[in-house]
Amino acid sequence: MSSKPVIAEKSPAKPKPGAPKQRSLWQRLKDAVDPDYALQLSMAAMIEATAVKHVLGLDQERWAPGKPLKLLLAGYVGTRNTGADVRVEEMIRQIRHVVGDDQLEMAIMTSEEKLSAGYFRTVEQLLFPQLFPKFLYENCPRYHGVVACEGSMFKSKFASALSTMMAGAMGMAIAERKLSVGYGAEAGAMTPTLKEFVRDVCKGSLVLCRNEPSRAVLHELGIRTTSGADTAWTFEPAPLSRGAQLLREAGWDGRKPVLVVCPINPFWWPVKPDLLKAAAHTLGGQYKHEHYRSIYFHHHSDKASRQYDTYLQALADGVNAFAQEQDIFTILVGMEQLDRHACEDLNPRLDHRAALFISDTFDMYELVSVLRNCNMMISSRFHAIVTSMPGLVPSAGVTMDERIRNLMTDRGHPDMFFEVEEDGLGEKLLHTLRRLHRDAEAISSQIGKAVPTQLRLMGQMGIDFMDEVVRVYPEFPRRELPRTWEAHLPPLPPAVQRLLETHG
Repeated sequence: MSSKPVIAEKSPAKPKPGAPKQRSLWQRLKDAVDPDYALQLSMAAMIEATAVKHVLGLDQERWAPGKPLKLLLAGYVGTRNTGADVRVEEMIRQIRHVVGDDQLEMAIMTSEEKLSAGYFRTVEQLLFPQLFPKFLYENCPRYHGVVACEGSMFKSKFASALSTMMAGAMGMAIAERKLSVGYGAEAGAMTPTLKEFVRDVCKGSLVLCRNEPSRAVLHELGIRTTSGADTAWTFEPAPLSRGAQLLREAGWDGRKPVLVVCPINPFWWPVKPDLLKAAAHTLGGQYKHEHYRSIYFHHHSDKASRQYDTYLQALADGVNAFAQEQDIFTILVGMEQLDRHACEDLNPRLDHRAALFISDTFDMYELVSVLRNCNMMISSRFHAIVTSMPGLVPSAGVTMDERIRNLMTDRGHPDMFFEVEEDGLGEKLLHTLRRLHRDAEAISSQIGKAVPTQLRLMGQMGIDFMDEVVRVYPEFPRRELPRTWEAHLPPLPPAVQRLLETHG
């Protein structure tokens, strides 16, 4: 699918004749300062201060021959987002393989230590606050480089603050002439202030993009890019027997085809900081449903509520109609703990209640094992599709942004995704479920052929990453690996290795 240009937000429309000229005090207070923009200004000031310290020779840490390379990973960790955790786990494995354990020290930022406990072995976990500029100012200079690791790296769809954090960390590294890399990134529509911030602070960074439309977005901002892939392709889940056991414990008879649906709330994004809502929430318990964490709140409106209701009903209509035709066992999977709300809102609409598998209860190893035991998938989660593909699970997407669109197009199935607001979605899902069931073998074969392409791109990312390390630090000892994409992949799980041997 061709890249769409990033469209700047329109200026507010002029008030209609007769409309009230005076806004309420509440609205005027809310509009006085855009918290996202204030966060970007604060982050830019911290980067400038870091640059001044560098000019004055006050750097806290510089790499020198004989030292291990110290890297700080910045991303969306500590929220029990299965996709984010899986891709970071594999990114760490690849970087360790390419650079070498004896030449590397890594730390990762987590927003809640107990939710990332047991993950990312050999990597130090650093708890970072929701208001992060001071934290980055104090911590980024302790490392020789920053690697931003969230897939939705440069976009305002979910939270401009998250992109500000990752771009800010990369900008800190650039200010000290250190390694600054975005790994397996995607770029999309950004607010004008975020776009300007990214353009200003990421000059000099290298972004390894997981699709060509993302490269086009960043090219317009003057940021260096190369082609890459998501890193979740090489993940090894718990044994398939573990996923089957969990399904049986949830009521599966071991024979019926398993349909997995991965719903989300597509309409309560983006998350934005709101100081007045935060005060009202703290003092009076208001905005409980909208509250994300700290001073951040989900989008909420009557229109968004109606859209969400229509989306859930379309999912239910498609599943219910298909269940009347085929004897299936349905499960609902929440790939992020936030998705529990969507799963619990969808379940009462189903004629036969589904079993729930939510990431706040099941770790990433178990959850992906469950997905690979399924026979059909309808997902609004990108990484549910990605992590099921090495298991050859026939899948279709219902998407809120470009990620699933790009994935389905790249794998040769541009007719197997729908928009969350698409007309006639329920009927289209029924036809798609019939196709997933009827043409399962052919679809699985096409999926199997698509995975090696992603592995080649991921292997090339390893080459490009090491080239960038040596560009920034010419004396760094490059590990003696053949300059081939295969040699720059981490050790592959048996299922992935078989796909590569069959279709590679």
